[in-house]
Amino acid sequence: MKQYKYRKLRGRIIEKYGTFSAFAKAIKLSKVTVSNKMTGNTGFSQDDIYKWSNILDIPVEEYGSYFFT
Repeated sequence: MKQYKYRKLRGRIIEKYGTFSAFAKAIKLSKVTVSNKMTGNTGFSQDDIYKWSNILDIPVEEYGSYFFT
C-alpha cells in the first residue's frame, strides 16, 4: 500500500488554523483521529476528503496534490 506524506495538506492546516488541535476542533474530530489520518494509520474516505477540503478551501481540481502525494 502506498504511503502518502501529506506535506502540502499539513502546510494548509497550519496556514488556516495554526495548530492541528485547532483544526481538529474546527472539523469536530479528535486530535488522535486527525493524527492517525495524517500519519497514514487511517485512510481518508471520500467524505473525509470533501469535508477537509471544504473547511480548508481546497478546490476540487487540487485534491490530488493535497491528498495523493
